Amino acid sequence: MKTLIFNGSPRINGDTQSLISIIIQNIKDEYKIVNAYRCTISPCLDCRYCWKDRGCAIDDEMQEVYSYIQKCDNILIASPIYFSELTGKLLDVGSRLQTYFCAKFFRKEIAIPRSKKGAVILVGGGDGYMNKAYETAQTLLHHMNCYNIHELVSCHNTNEKLSIENKQTLLGIDSIINFFNC
Repeated sequence: MKTLIFNGSPRINGDTQSLISIIIQNIKDEYKIVNAYRCTISPCLDCRYCWKDRGCAIDDEMQEVYSYIQKCDNILIASPIYFSELTGKLLDVGSRLQTYFCAKFFRKEIAIPRSKKGAVILVGGGDGYMNKAYETAQTLLHHMNCYNIHELVSCHNTNEKLSIENKQTLLGIDSIINFFNC
C-alpha cells in the first residue's frame, strides 16, 4: 500500500500535523507527504500546455507528485481551515491537478487509470463551517481518481482544545487508518 498525504498546514507541530503523525504511524507500507508550505511547487499558470500535452510544462517537485499519484492506493488531504477554505498554499498545489481535468475534458484521455481511496481531515478554531473546504478537497480527490472517499474527519475547536485531545476526531482518525489499510 502506498499513501500520498497533502499537508496544507504551515505549522510544523500543529493540530493538522499531529493527526497526520497518528496516521503515518499506523498505515501499512509506504507514504509520501507533500508539505504545501515547504515544497517547491508553483501554482498553475494557465499556460494551457496540458490542453494538448500530458503532464505540465512547469518542471518542479510536482513531477514527482504526479508519478506518486499514478502508483499510490490512498490519498489524504489534511488542512487547517482559513476563511472556511483549504489553505492558500494547498490550493496552489491543488491547482496543478489541472492537467488531469484537461486530460478528461480536452484530450479525452484517462490520466489516472487506477482508482484510489481518499480521505479529508480539516481542523480549525473558527466557526466550524467546513463544507466549502470539504467540497474543494473532494473535487481535488476526484481529479486524482478518488471516488471512494471516507467521511470527513474534522475538529473545529482547536483554539480551545488540541485536535489530539478530541475523542471524536481520534475515532475518525482510527477509521481512516482502517479504511486505508483494507
